[in-house]
Amino acid sequence: MASVTGVERHSLRRQGLVGARWLGLAPIGLLAALALGGCDDKSAQSQAAPPAPPVTVAQPVKRTVTDWDEFTGRFEAIEEVQVRARVGGFVNSVEFKDGAIVHAGDLLYIIDPRPFEAVVLQAEGQLADARAKGELAKRDLERGLNLVQTSAVSEQVVDQRRQALQAARAAETQAEGSLKAAQLNVEFTHVLAPITGRVSRHLVTPGNLVQGSEGGATLLTSIVSLDPIYIYFDVDEATYQRNSKLWFEGRRPSSRDTANPVQVTLTGETKPSHEGKMDFLDNRLDVSTATLRSRAVIPNKDLSILPGQFGRVRLIGSSPYEALLIPDTAVATDQSRKIVFVVKDDNTVEARAVTLGPLDEGLRVIREGLKPEDHVIVDGLQRARVGAKVTPKMAQAPADAKPAADAKPAAGDKPAADKPAAGAKP
Repeated sequence: MASVTGVERHSLRRQGLVGARWLGLAPIGLLAALALGGCDDKSAQSQAAPPAPPVTVAQPVKRTVTDWDEFTGRFEAIEEVQVRARVGGFVNSVEFKDGAIVHAGDLLYIIDPRPFEAVVLQAEGQLADARAKGELAKRDLERGLNLVQTSAVSEQVVDQRRQALQAARAAETQAEGSLKAAQLNVEFTHVLAPITGRVSRHLVTPGNLVQGSEGGATLLTSIVSLDPIYIYFDVDEATYQRNSKLWFEGRRPSSRDTANPVQVTLTGETKPSHEGKMDFLDNRLDVSTATLRSRAVIPNKDLSILPGQFGRVRLIGSSPYEALLIPDTAVATDQSRKIVFVVKDDNTVEARAVTLGPLDEGLRVIREGLKPEDHVIVDGLQRARVGAKVTPKMAQAPADAKPAADAKPAAGDKPAADKPAAGAKP
């Protein structure tokens, strides 16, 4: 048997030590492999498909609607008067409360009437003198006519007396006119309200001298009428052309010869609070703005609207027609187009491009893109993905809402006898 060298013995001992180490690590490696296998099983289970997300759906509502065009308008008084002094003099008193409602004929100012009353007395005396002279001329003419028959006076004298009577009558007429003018001036010292409305503040206080109409009448105050009230607004050329076309087709009456209804929403309001009728359309478009000045009359029984206020005017834009409507929150925007998400029979989501109409009582009119039997997602849009499955649930509808078509249970939804299918908010 060959002898083993020292180097060989050292090598054999090293190999045995390494083998022992591998034998000791074998159970540890096996446990690690088993643990990793268990993790892979759990990961596989966690990667299983999640359940379809729940969404709320509704069928479009079908009802008769009318389109409205909306404009910004400004209210103006039907009657507005600047009250000015018609005679000059010192103001004696102010007879109204600033900002009060006054009626036609109410006393507003008193201007010192004494100078004008003196002129009236003078005019009355001149009239009496003219009448006396006229009576004398009349008697002279009567005597001359009697005497000319006996040739006691000549025809020339009679003609002179006839001319004197005519001059006396002319002087009498002139005196009567002067008296009426003087009496009018006395009347004008009492400044009366010419219309019924709300008066502004007094601009002249007692003791001040005011000018009459001869020297630039002094402005005393102003009055505006309130009920009814005008609202003016400008219609753009495109809307005017469209409405004219509808009128030629017999689908909308013209506001020129028909008092079409309007609705007005005041500043701070969310829905119309006043109703009125069209009253006027201008005869030409403004060349600088390409708009047509229009006017409506609005009742203002509570006097809450003041001239100068702004309002949103809704003018009838079509004849009544049947339309499909859905909640406005169900409409999404995809770049330049509007879309809604529809749940198909297999519970997958489909994006449908739609053409929108106006809002009507909180619902959006859909002109194109939807059918009455479609199930539109009205809540849960953020959970819907095109082509993915969802779990649809029908929305609860208000009592007065009716679906466009008889609702059929969506796939995955339990049928129920009282389940409505209307386009109400969830």
